[in-house]
Amino acid sequence: MTFTAMRTSDHGTLQNMLGTDLNELATAAKNLANHTFMLTGLGFGTSILEWIASVAAIYLLVLDRTNWKTNMLTALLIPYIFFSLPSVIFSLFRGEVGKWIAIVAVVLQLFFPKHFREWFELPAAAVLLIVVAPNLIAYTFRDNWVGLLICLGIGCYLLQEHIRASGGFRNAFTKANGISNTLGIIALVVFPIWAIIF
Repeated sequence: MTFTAMRTSDHGTLQNMLGTDLNELATAAKNLANHTFMLTGLGFGTSILEWIASVAAIYLLVLDRTNWKTNMLTALLIPYIFFSLPSVIFSLFRGEVGKWIAIVAVVLQLFFPKHFREWFELPAAAVLLIVVAPNLIAYTFRDNWVGLLICLGIGCYLLQEHIRASGGFRNAFTKANGISNTLGIIALVVFPIWAIIF
């Protein structure tokens, strides 16, 4: 066998080996991407829904204090915000920033009760709740299924009351401001269900 014949046969074998190795690398990369998505995809979806639910609860709280006066117990949005607030914002309010906001709110309430408007009471109560809650509630129940069940109960109650106040499910979507209110309350229900399941 000559040297050139040997090189060409080795070249074909080398090409086959490289092709097989590249195929195995491509398969491994696909498996890594699939497993990464499966492991973090659901958690990422839960984080997004947590942010959406918190924004929806704050939106409904502000809306109730401005122009959406209802007979619903919207003070339940305060514990919902407490249990569903993303960890970054919760830690910020649990620290020095929240303490300063709480002291200003208490001083305003004590010394200027007539100027301390009704619309400012619930947000101040939310900050006070975050600041003074015991660690058992703030860190254990909040990041647990107990907090999710509380959020689910609050969301279901508010959805049922909103549908009743609107005069039925169809009217909840057709009345003025009904769609945004209903979608906000549905977001309050979807987040805990998703987080409990996944």
